[in-house]
This record gives sequence, C-alpha cells and structure tokens, in this order.
Amino acid sequence: MLHEKWRGEKTAIICDGETLSWQAFGEASNRVANALAAAGIQHGDTIVVAMENSIEMVEVLFGVLKAGCVSAPLNLTVSDDALAMMIGDSQAKAIIVSENQRARFANLIEKGAGLRLIALGASDETWAGYEDWKSAQPASPPIADIAPDDLLNIIYSSGTTGQPKGIAHTHLSRLDWAYDLAVALRYHGGARTLCTLALYSNISWVMMLCTFLAGGTLIVTRKFDAGEFIEKTETHRATHTALVPVQLRRIVDHPEFSPNKVASMSAIMSCGSPLHAELKKRIFKTFPAGVIELYGLTEGIATTLDPEEAEGRMASVGKPLLGTDIKIIGDDDRPVAAGQAGEIVGTGRIVMPFYFNRLDEAEKAIWRDGDGRAWLRTGDVGRLDEDGFLYIVDRKKDLILSGGQNIYPSDIEAVLLDHPCVTAAAVVAAPHDEWGETPFAVVETLDDADEEEITGWANEKLGKRQRLTGLKIIEALPRNPNGKILKRELRASLFPECSQ
Repeated sequence: MLHEKWRGEKTAIICDGETLSWQAFGEASNRVANALAAAGIQHGDTIVVAMENSIEMVEVLFGVLKAGCVSAPLNLTVSDDALAMMIGDSQAKAIIVSENQRARFANLIEKGAGLRLIALGASDETWAGYEDWKSAQPASPPIADIAPDDLLNIIYSSGTTGQPKGIAHTHLSRLDWAYDLAVALRYHGGARTLCTLALYSNISWVMMLCTFLAGGTLIVTRKFDAGEFIEKTETHRATHTALVPVQLRRIVDHPEFSPNKVASMSAIMSCGSPLHAELKKRIFKTFPAGVIELYGLTEGIATTLDPEEAEGRMASVGKPLLGTDIKIIGDDDRPVAAGQAGEIVGTGRIVMPFYFNRLDEAEKAIWRDGDGRAWLRTGDVGRLDEDGFLYIVDRKKDLILSGGQNIYPSDIEAVLLDHPCVTAAAVVAAPHDEWGETPFAVVETLDDADEEEITGWANEKLGKRQRLTGLKIIEALPRNPNGKILKRELRASLFPECSQ
C-alpha cells in the first residue's frame, strides 16, 4: 500500500476512539506479515482469523495479505461443529483470535495439529500474545513474491445451516472487484466509511477494499446499533456505508433519526437480502443521498441500481458492474426473452476461480453457453426488462410448487409487508396432501397484532393459489449476521418432517 508513503499522516482507521494513521497501519500490517514469516508460515498458507471487530483485526487481515498468505475470516456466531469443519477445510497453519475466543478455539483445535496460535492479550501456555508476537518483528515491508492468481482469502458461504463452502478469491480478482465496486459506489480519497457489520463478512470487505483503494478512512464499530450509527454518522461526518435492509429499517425507525443527522452520507449501499420497494421509497424520502441497492454473490457477481435511475424502478436491482455480464436462462438451460423469469447466471473478471477443496462443487455451479464460455449459476430467479434492468423474483430453492404451479414467496412477502402491523415476513412451503405444498407465513409484528386478521387481510389480496394456509407471529425471525432470513432453518422448525 503506497498510501502509507504518500498519505502517511492521514487517518486510515478509527475504532472506539482509537485511530491509526496510514503510516501506522502500514507498519502494523508489515509487522504481522513479518511475524508470520518468522513463525515459519509459508507463502500460500491459510491463516484462520476468528476475531471481533477491532483495529487489530484489520491489521491482521491486511498483514496476512502482505505476507502472501490466505486469510480465512470466520463467522463467530455459528456452531462449534461448523467452526471446526471450516478450520479443517481451510487447511489452516495458524489461528489468530480475539482474547475472549481463546477457550472456545482451544477446544476446537485437533491435538497435535501443529497450528500456530496467536490471541489478543497476554501470552499463556497455549496462545502467543498478539502485541508481543507482532512487536518483535520489523516494520519494514515484507519480502513476498505475490502473483496475480495467488489466493488472497477464503470466505465461507454458510456455517449456520448446511455444509459451508469456502469461496476462494485471488489477489487479481479482489483488486478488480475493488476497482469495479469503488466506481459503482462512488468512493474517493475523502471517503469516511462507517462499517457496522462483522469484518469477516464479504459486505465488510466491500467497505474495506474500496476505502483503502481510494485512500479514505475506515470507521469500525464493534457491533451494529441504530442509535450509535446515527450518532457516529453525525460525529464523524461519515460519507459511505453498507447496510442490510433490517439495519436500514431500524435506523429510520429510531426515535433519534432525522435526515439532518445523516446528511453527510453520499453513498449508502444496501445488500445481503432484498430491499423491498416500500422500504426503498422510504429511504429515498429520509436519506438525502438515497440508496444504491446491490445484488450480488460472494462468488463474484454484482449489479447495482444507481439512485438517479431508481425512479419508476424501485423493485429493480439495476445493471451489472463494469466487467460483469449476466443472462437469464430457463429450465431448459436456454436464454429467455426480456420480461421472462429464469435463473440468473453471470460471468466476469471478479467471479471466483473455485470453491476451496471442492472443485466438483464449482463445476456444478457452472452453465456453459453455446460458445463453451462458463457462467456462474446464482440459484436466484430473476428477469430483465426491455432496458436491461434486473428484477429479482426469488431464490430458486425457495420456490413453492403447489399443484404444479410455481409460487414465489417474495410476491407474498411483499403483500404481507404492506400490512400496517407487519415489520418482517418470511413465506415457506408447508406440506399439503392434495397440492403437495402451500404457502405458510411467519412474521414479526408490532404489538397487538392478530394472526387470523393478518391472514385474512393478506388472502383477500393474494391470488387463489398464493393464499396462505397458515400464519404465525414470532418475536424474531432467524437471521444470519448479515440480516438474511434463514428460511431453511425456519421451515425445519415448523415442519421437521420435511427436513429429513
């Protein structure tokens, strides 16, 4: 990073009142890279990073990058079994953890595995203390011969349900990804990016790489709180952020929210799950900058809807990034005409080269066109309008097949969200003796909501085959840390006989 030379005194990172200049950040990440080399970690080795948001975590992620090693940042909210699987799958040679994760990860590590173990805090009989381990090494740039196709990181796709897959990215694909996203999301040297999501998340990598590419300042919070987001935006004059829809809703619903307090925001990215048109319209009315909705996969496909093109297209997720192309294919794997729904496939320079240790899974995810060119299957159903704007219809695996007819849960969820008491909704397939499957809704609501009233209200507005066979109000829908509703987990809890 040449910013440490030419922007040395400018602030690179802020977290909980602590700041690092670009020069200090460069030196700290150099020390991490040199410490890895001194510990015998080789070029291309994987380092598991199991840390909570902090300046140290950013140092580690970029120190691993500088060393020519591969970071595998893990989601700390998943089960111990899932973490153990990911550690083994990544073929890690070292693990770096937050201080409060020491005991948990010590229990997960296979005895005799020969892993280097580093933790924030003081050294003990199991863990090397991070500060002493890092500070013992020089701050000079590490000697690492990094090729464009060398792996940079592995982002695990799940771990909450199902078998996690390691999505591999190279140095070149991540650089291209940062270039393309920085243009689409309007990053610049004066960017002050407020990052409230866990740093293992691919959404946070958007913020980190785009901010650092442009030479801006990254403002990291330990966790998301709507009131804190409003306060930090105003205090730090934040210009950029990336949020998931549930966060956006909590921000605009917060009693301290006002457009004046977030007026410094010039680019807000929404991603991770659908931003329903009703909420999108509300954001445009209350945030001066509006919102840039991004549809994308960690595997490397992305579209964005520019605020200037949102009028009349509030349900769209825009057009592909520069360097990315998409098509819509039908059940027969042939491209469909504009306006017709089918699976979204994409190709471009930012698509992952493979799933780590799962080359067979990567091949299953490929569709090849008439020229033999490889396109990544998304598993999402969408359509393109006559002007080339993409609209997401639903997840292919979430489709409800009722009496031979495809029913899209998102259509029903959009109706439910129009009810004045419903704040969040998920529709899943319920088993049915006659029709095979029928829609069943689970919703979060305001106080004093009534299940029968909401069901009747929705069914009056839905088509005959779309009508709900049942509805349940719960306090909180199951979500992953990025706010995406976990429908597989939800359906398994409601209809365990269908998960066998």
